Amino acid sequence: MDDVDWSGLFHALGPAGDTPRHLSALLGDSDRAFVDGYSHLWSATLRREGKAWPVTAPTAMIAATLLDDASLWPDDPTMADAMLAYLYAVGTAADLGDGAEEIRARVEGRAPQLRAWTGDYLAAEPGARSRMWQDGTGLGELVLDQAALACFDLAPTLLRRALPYLTSERSGRRTCAAAAIGSLARHPFASAQRPALLAQLASMARAAASAHERATIVVAIGDLGGDTSPWLSDPHAGVRGSAALAPALAGDDTADHVLRELARSPSAFNNSFADMAPPLQFQSKPHLDLLTSELRRRTDEAAGTAPDAPA
Repeated sequence: MDDVDWSGLFHALGPAGDTPRHLSALLGDSDRAFVDGYSHLWSATLRREGKAWPVTAPTAMIAATLLDDASLWPDDPTMADAMLAYLYAVGTAADLGDGAEEIRARVEGRAPQLRAWTGDYLAAEPGARSRMWQDGTGLGELVLDQAALACFDLAPTLLRRALPYLTSERSGRRTCAAAAIGSLARHPFASAQRPALLAQLASMARAAASAHERATIVVAIGDLGGDTSPWLSDPHAGVRGSAALAPALAGDDTADHVLRELARSPSAFNNSFADMAPPLQFQSKPHLDLLTSELRRRTDEAAGTAPDAPA
């Protein structure tokens, strides 16, 4: 943490000078400080829209480092799973694809203005900071683009940190690692690795003990462009839905039928997991919105050709 100039960064609540203290609390022995630190990690260092703040990339590097730290809240063995889930969220923010270099050119072309805007923002009172987002310069949004680019550049490192956990002895950790890899390995750097990763994920999905684990891994396969069609006939509705949502199956008759069946009840997907959570990738609001919009889009597209499509 000492290698980061936190004073030049900000998060959802303002200057990020408090972030090192909150992250350190994840290794402490104070229940209250730990709760505050964990809340800060998820609510302050990530944007609700599934995008990045300037503090996100350095925080992600700390989270990746904490994966190997035995003092990471030892009373709860799932805390490393939570760090992998955080890396999944950062991978989503980093998913710039072919747009990364265009963003890089815009950021580099206005680097002095971005530094000045950030300095003014950090020095401003809360009310003035709110007004700066509407100052007409567009610099605030470009600062956020710069933050996403920092996550994009860090993604290969985070992927290397997450990969060993695909073979963890803990099934929950393997599942969270699969989700993280499903977002991080979308980076162009990982293109040559994807076939082997997809084969490994498919093997994990076939061996998964629960529908939650199987669905989470299947979503990761879909995120990496893999073939999820073998799970369209899974006995569990949530797993079938996770498979059908894979972009590669858009327009597939069987996948579209699965989605139309889910669309008959807006809560069918979540409810299918009963007392277990839905796949990690659908537990944040942005992805629930994506699920709903994808169900609606494919249902609308099918309505003109499918005689059994719901109104």
